[in-house]
Amino acid sequence: MTLITPPFPTNRLRRMRRTPALRELAQEHRLSVKDLIWPIFITDVPGADVEISSMPGVVRRTLKGAIEAAEEAAKLGIPAICLFPYTDPAVKTETCEQAWAEDNFTNKVIAAMKEAVPEVAIMTDIALDPYNANGHDGLVRDGIIINDETVEALVKMALAQAEAGADILGPSDMMDGRIGALRSAMEAAGHKDITILSYAAKYASAFYGPFRDAVGASGALKGDKKTYQMNPGNSDEALRNVARDIAEGADMVMVKPGMPYLDIVRRVKDTFQMPTYAYQVSGEYAMLMAAVQNGWLDHDKVMLESLLAFRRAGCDGVLTYFAPKAAKLIGA
Repeated sequence: MTLITPPFPTNRLRRMRRTPALRELAQEHRLSVKDLIWPIFITDVPGADVEISSMPGVVRRTLKGAIEAAEEAAKLGIPAICLFPYTDPAVKTETCEQAWAEDNFTNKVIAAMKEAVPEVAIMTDIALDPYNANGHDGLVRDGIIINDETVEALVKMALAQAEAGADILGPSDMMDGRIGALRSAMEAAGHKDITILSYAAKYASAFYGPFRDAVGASGALKGDKKTYQMNPGNSDEALRNVARDIAEGADMVMVKPGMPYLDIVRRVKDTFQMPTYAYQVSGEYAMLMAAVQNGWLDHDKVMLESLLAFRRAGCDGVLTYFAPKAAKLIGA
């Protein structure tokens, strides 16, 4: 398509910026409460339900606090909450069996939240790092993160979460073949309507530090995650990952992190026309909040602008710790 732009002064682009009403009429992308997924941290570890020092305003929640978050989400019109557990280090093992224990805290929270506020969709995290003594998303053998055995473990974890009542499974591990394995397992177990939101293009990013504090993985992590998470210098590879996950049965796909990877979001959306999400990760949140607390940025303005950028780049929605504050400003 060839753009036809008349010359000045026939074409004065500022005409449509002159008043608030004209700017509203010309706005191409908008942010809605319905675009938000709210990630929350949960814990049953005594004394751990406190604010996370590297994420101002974000707290770990008990079972009661998680239910209160679901009630708040329903009141504000936020359609979904994503759960991330902080696990007692004493129960972490190299075999990660707590990840698929039917009575683990995450599964208790899923069941309680669905009973209390069934209209809010519950998304879970499918990765072993909250339960892994090595801090990795997969099982470790001789210093190597092993793929196929990890996928088997992830399937057991996902089945337990589905039985507890999860609506959306979020595989964040970046193991090869896990989407196909999860989809086959859900079909075989009768969970045909469970949605999979795949972390299809998850990068080995330096922006995850505060999250690892929040889930207690920072001290446990041995080495790095570069053998399974993506190289930040690659974009064509992201498309291959997304294509594979769609072919294996993903209903939605995600790019992570968010703002530093908006070019990837745009390529994914343009190429596949699939429901596409991004995660405004902990480091992005912490960076903006640090500037806000220093008086360098306006909290509300920078929050909403950052979220609008995701929509402009092609996102159908965004996981963000700002969700409740943004929802209050946007309105249902």
